[in-house]
Amino acid sequence: MMDLLPFGDAAIVGLAGLSAALAAVFVWRALLFRDPLGPRLAMLEARRTALRTVLLNASPRGRREQGLDAMRGLVGTLNLLRSREAAKATLALARAGLRSKDALVVFFFLKLALPFVFGGLAVLAIYVFGIVKLEPMPRLLTALGMVVVGAWSPDLYLRNAASKRRMAMKKGVPDALDLLVICAEAGQSLDGALKRVANEIGLFCPELGEELALAAIELGLIPERRVALENLAKRTDLAEIRSVVNALAQTEKYGTPLAQSLRVLAAEYRNDRLMRAEEKAARLPAILTVPMIVFILPPLFVVMLGPAILRVVDMFRHL
Repeated sequence: MMDLLPFGDAAIVGLAGLSAALAAVFVWRALLFRDPLGPRLAMLEARRTALRTVLLNASPRGRREQGLDAMRGLVGTLNLLRSREAAKATLALARAGLRSKDALVVFFFLKLALPFVFGGLAVLAIYVFGIVKLEPMPRLLTALGMVVVGAWSPDLYLRNAASKRRMAMKKGVPDALDLLVICAEAGQSLDGALKRVANEIGLFCPELGEELALAAIELGLIPERRVALENLAKRTDLAEIRSVVNALAQTEKYGTPLAQSLRVLAAEYRNDRLMRAEEKAARLPAILTVPMIVFILPPLFVVMLGPAILRVVDMFRHL
């Protein structure tokens, strides 16, 4: 019993100090102001510097362009850009925010190459180097499983990227509708209102600003305005945007007041956002139960029971 607590009071003081430091760090991170424009501006500046360096120092055809030429040649030889999956892949890339002219080529190339890459790595790890010790049948199933993972990994990446982008746009829809109502009441046309809202909303929700700016451009180029609005709904894949598109299409078709329809939708989406916030707040006690048990109760027990245990140890030491 004499060696039960070798550090004595020092251990209790150290644990209490560590708990206080962790609590201070968590509170500081919660109160820390995060500028949403800072990382994006830094990325744009880095991209501008990289482009300037490439234009000044690099050769006209760099390694990246040569690699893209090889990808285009392989995909063009297999005639994948004219297949049935090309339209679906183009829509999935647009929903993920990938709109470059070579995005579809890179996607199909990765769909072709990654199964061989993953399968080759699995064969090397299992059969050549023997990193994983398995029976013959599990070895074969593992190698085939890695091939399937390589084939599905580009689709999974696009799905996750599209989901994150959709959630980011969903947060900015109520504010964008409020701005659109203000522009409509000021007498602006739909094209001008979308451009203005895209510029304003892009400061804190660049994904939604990009989609609205593209919709404004399509409204000026496509003869059928309903097609441009439907393209916006397809790219965003949001129920809120789909409702807005239906309201805009009805105003274009029947001549109903645009501001009144948008005001009703904006009020509805603000209420939905408030209800989601209240739902998260209601789930908070249940979510915090496990962290409280793991991180708060043990230091509390140490602080409360530590002196009593030390007195008991001292009592047995003097017997």
